[in-house]
Amino acid sequence: MISIDDVRQAAQRLGNHRDLTPILEVQAVNALVGGRVLFKAENLQRTGSFKFRGAFNKIASLTPAQREKGVVTFSSGNHAQGVAAAAAHFGVPATVVMPADAPAIKRENTARLGADLVLYDRASGDRKAIAAEISATTGAVLVPPYDDAAIMAGQGTIGLEIVEQTQAMGVKPDVLLCPIGGGGLMAGISVALRALLPETQIYCVEPEGFDDTRVSLERGERTANQPGASSICDAIVTDMPGELTFELVRRNLDGGLAVSDHEVLRAVETLFQEAKLVVEPGGAVGLAALLAGKLSLEGRTAVVILSGGNMDLDAFRQRFGLGEAED
Repeated sequence: MISIDDVRQAAQRLGNHRDLTPILEVQAVNALVGGRVLFKAENLQRTGSFKFRGAFNKIASLTPAQREKGVVTFSSGNHAQGVAAAAAHFGVPATVVMPADAPAIKRENTARLGADLVLYDRASGDRKAIAAEISATTGAVLVPPYDDAAIMAGQGTIGLEIVEQTQAMGVKPDVLLCPIGGGGLMAGISVALRALLPETQIYCVEPEGFDDTRVSLERGERTANQPGASSICDAIVTDMPGELTFELVRRNLDGGLAVSDHEVLRAVETLFQEAKLVVEPGGAVGLAALLAGKLSLEGRTAVVILSGGNMDLDAFRQRFGLGEAED
């Protein structure tokens, strides 16, 4: 488990190595949802998502002897890039177990940042087992995507920034909406907000069919998704909440929301057209929930986390009905 002190220590470690991402307000979006929306634009973070924060904090916390052995992780893309970039900063060898069908931009960027890729079949492979075998064979330290105290604390630095930035604006958020997969981002942010903005309501948002956290919150225990679902939100598709993350999420959240792929695409399009931001589907679910009326603002102020912007260009064209660019 982590506390606000752990999050503050992570902020000290990160220092100027992370980008202080802006909080953006778009009047056209406010008009659409009937309230005030403040976007925390982590799609503009180093490597294109919030994942750099947790990865950097985790590797920074290792001893020199541990770093010498290298690190290994498993990820569909955003965490992979975060680990690769953080490892490169410390001069640490990194191996990433990644699904072969991960978006090309995520595979290419991870390799470009210096990590060795081990690709597997998402349908039949066990990424955790593959990473565990690499760790056992090489001595590399496992850097999990979410179920780890240092990872959660690193992601929680976003919560500290939200508090500081909204205070500077003279705003006290009524609601925070955040994408959730395994739960590291939501767990870390919720720790910061419960300590510093205890009256703010906190909701996680997931794709329909992968709303395991929403269901788990309602049942009071970790519950796996039913098999057979699919979603365009590849970055936040998980089987069930993390063991460590769910304990914090269960304590700190007010509820969970689920959105359809159609609702997510509307949010991606709105962000592109009205805010001039490229946000990947999984990163746009918070706005999708507001646009779909899953949570009414009624004149209140919401902070919405845009967790990543690593959308494959071909996929972007397809989703907006665009052809190939001309030379």
